[in-house]
This record gives sequence, C-alpha cells and structure tokens, in this order.
Amino acid sequence: MDSNTTRRVAVVFNPVKGEPEEMKQLVIDAARRHGWEEPHFRETSVEDPGFTPAQEAAEEGYDMVFAAGGDGTVRAVAAALRGTGTTLAIIPAGTGNLLARNLKLPLDVPEAIETAFAGQDTRIDVCTALLTRPDGESEELDFVVMAGVGIDAQMIVNSDDDLKKRVGFLAYGVAIAKSLQGGRRLRLRWRLDDAPVRRTRVHSLIVGNCGDLVGSVPLLPDAVANDGHFDIVALRPKGLPGWGLIVGRLVTQMGRKVINRLRRRDEQITGGSSDIDVLQYATGTRLEVTLSAPEVFEVDGDEVGEVTGFTVTIEPECLVVREPLPPPTAEPGEPRPGTEIFGG
Repeated sequence: MDSNTTRRVAVVFNPVKGEPEEMKQLVIDAARRHGWEEPHFRETSVEDPGFTPAQEAAEEGYDMVFAAGGDGTVRAVAAALRGTGTTLAIIPAGTGNLLARNLKLPLDVPEAIETAFAGQDTRIDVCTALLTRPDGESEELDFVVMAGVGIDAQMIVNSDDDLKKRVGFLAYGVAIAKSLQGGRRLRLRWRLDDAPVRRTRVHSLIVGNCGDLVGSVPLLPDAVANDGHFDIVALRPKGLPGWGLIVGRLVTQMGRKVINRLRRRDEQITGGSSDIDVLQYATGTRLEVTLSAPEVFEVDGDEVGEVTGFTVTIEPECLVVREPLPPPTAEPGEPRPGTEIFGG
C-alpha cells in the first residue's frame, strides 16, 4: 500500500467483554500514533456476533477490521472477511482466545493493538462446516480453529459461565472432567476425501484448522493454520484406562512439540503407525460424517445445536490476519542489542 495513503480501521467489538471504553481509547491512540484515520467502532449483538458489521466494513473499503471479543466474535468477523482481502486483527477479550493462542498473537490487549498497527499481514485457511439438522434443514458455518462432536461440544455445554468469570480458562478443566463420560458412544459413517465410506464408533471426532486448546494443550499437534488441509482426531477410549492412555499420549505429544520448536525441527508427531487405537489422526480437505443419532456440534468454542451429520471443507489462505513483525536478525558477528563493551 502507498505510504501516503491514509489507512482506515474499523473495530467490531462485543460490548460485554473486557473493558470496552479503555479498549476504544487504546485503539484511537494507536491509530493516531501510526498515522491511520480515526477508528470507527461497531457493536456486536446477541443476534449478530459480528458478521454484518464486519461485512459492511469490508464493503466500505476499510483496510483492517479488529475483532474485539471472544472466540464467537473472532469467528464471525473472520467469516465476513474471508476472501475480501481486508485484514483481520484480534483484540483478545474472551476466555479461550483460541485463534490468538494458536497464531501466537499477544493476549495482552495493549500489546495486541500495537501488534496490529505495527505488524504485518499473513494468510490462513478457513474451514466450512455444512451441518444437517435433525429436522433435515441445513446450515453452513465457517470456522478457523476447531469444530466437531463429542468432548469439545460437551465441554462447552458443561462450562459454568460464572466459574469462567472467576477463574478464566481454568474453568474448562472442570468442564472437561464432566465430559469424560462413556466410551465409544457415537456411531457414525464417515468418508475422507475420495476414500471409501467407513463405519466406526468414537467418543469424540474433532476437525481442526489449528491444533491447540486452552492451556496450550496440543490436541492436533501437527495442525498448521495455512497448510491447505485440516487435521482430524478421533478419541476412542474404552473406560478409564483408555482415557489414561489418551492423556498420557497428549502429554507426550506436547513434549515432542516443545522439543521440535526448540530444535527448530518440523517433524510429524501424529498419524500412521505412531497412533494408538484410542487416539487416531488423519488429514484431508473434505470430510463427510453421518451420525446414528443427533449430537451437539461445536465450532470455535461455540455450541451451535444438534446435528445428524456434517461435511467439512477447507479454502486455503483465504483470510488475511495481522501478526507481529519477526524480530530483526543480526549479521554474523554483530553484537546483540544491549551488549556491553569491556574496558575502562
């Protein structure tokens, strides 16, 4: 963009999340500091968590749109901005803040705002879930983190809103504990890409564009937000010992992911012969699932009602997202900033 062109920013915010007035002033100050036009603020509502105001901002030519709120606000704004070229910036004001965590964006509000104005654009994939309702009606929902049936949806249903307000994302630990009931209770038929239709029983089936839950638990440790395919995990425990195996494997995968990051390696952690029967992984670009009975479905931290089937597809790199600039690299032999010179 021409440096002489004044850039425009809109903020789509949830008025009951965080500190809206303080957030507004921080955005106004940052916009002035970085030479952007005065920000335009648009509230979400119970009926519309952010899609329409974000869509209108994109149509009106705004260069960047902040999603200020929880995961529902971020998902709605992302859905409106996909394919438009308008940049999504995130002000994390929710409990989970899943996309921000997965993209390693700042969770501190002032830092997140500064990152948006001083950062750079990147592109990520967006998944779409076509849901079949028990009454036969269909509904299409976009998501940027995870969606599915089983533990993820049950965790949301079992979440205590008052507890979340008191202890934040730690409340999800209580919800998860309530959700660890039953074994392979879901019967389903599924088809991945062009493979034959198969039948199986699972406790949970999760599809992810990103892989980390709250607490940086890598449910899908190989998932990358811009790799052009989604990752799938099937949890298939048989009683308490099965859950023990799942927890143990998740802890092991978390350790391997940390080691890979420290060693700057890009080694696959899941899939193939490395999987265990109670925790199985796959990747694809189209997944069709039919359930034997209605089940609650979840998208990006929101419970969206019961389904009897769903189809997930993915569109690569269709959403522009603001991220921090990479740290400057030093030339070989160049002292690091702050290096003291001996002498005197």
